[in-house]
Amino acid sequence: MSENKDILVAKKAIDREVEALEMMKNELDENLSKVLDLIERSKGRVIVTGMGKSGHIGRKIAATLASTGTPSFFVHPGEASHGDLGMLTSDDIVLAISNGGESKELSDILMYCKRYHIPLISMTKNPDSTLGKAGDYLLKLPNDGEACPLGLAPTSSTTATLVLGDVLAIALMERKGFSATDYKQRHPGGKLGAILCKVSDLMHTGDEMPIIDEDAIMQEALMTMSAKMLGCVGVINKKGELVGIITDGDLRRWMSPKLIEEKVSKVMTKNPKTIRPDVLASEAVYVMNNTGRGITNLFVVENGKPIGLIHIHDCLRAGVN
Repeated sequence: MSENKDILVAKKAIDREVEALEMMKNELDENLSKVLDLIERSKGRVIVTGMGKSGHIGRKIAATLASTGTPSFFVHPGEASHGDLGMLTSDDIVLAISNGGESKELSDILMYCKRYHIPLISMTKNPDSTLGKAGDYLLKLPNDGEACPLGLAPTSSTTATLVLGDVLAIALMERKGFSATDYKQRHPGGKLGAILCKVSDLMHTGDEMPIIDEDAIMQEALMTMSAKMLGCVGVINKKGELVGIITDGDLRRWMSPKLIEEKVSKVMTKNPKTIRPDVLASEAVYVMNNTGRGITNLFVVENGKPIGLIHIHDCLRAGVN
């Protein structure tokens, strides 16, 4: 059965865009490294600007740079001509985007960069255009037409622009050693924040921890469990090391009139499951869900000593599952 016309059109459009990306990949040169050197050394921000569809892509590039460790924001060329040029400082870098390189709306920004010696990166397919000649550095876009059947609507060109912006962000991340922790600090909310959340971000510490000495009796343990309201109590030895845990399950197993007189060391579950503070909270959830019948608490331990306690409800409230 032959493919319908819509599928054929879709595949042709994708092929045209892939061709443009292949052309751009093959045309990459030392200018990319020079631009990366410039941005890496900069004490300021990367100011991205562009008109029309280039502007829309520019906003995304600026957002990606900012979220991956390179301070950046977008300035609209029209607004720049009416006061927003004041946002630019001599420490900044301007990344100006125009596929053909002749967007008249960019003229005031280009002149401002020259006047105040602000480094200008030109992103265009035409090195001989006004933008191409004005730039201190050129990032060349592929001159391969558009996927649009009329060859007019920005399609292949905007895809290539977006990819080239991603290349800058990814290469800068590699140079700076940008980590998952760095990324989380810029994405504290939503699912990304939950995925990157560490045990240390959620654990109860200090006076919130239910801790008792191994020589204490169960009456004291019960009082501690009730006061802390976390469903367990950790048992430590004279060195402050975690040697056991008492949970609701232990209480049920030892239920008797004389329970409150027993030593906690007799009732406790020895060598409880623990976790490190630097691991992802999702790993803590996995451990709790896959330990025998499942547990609801994990003591967080460093060098054998408890420094915190994480509860399954803390993880669920944070969106970690």
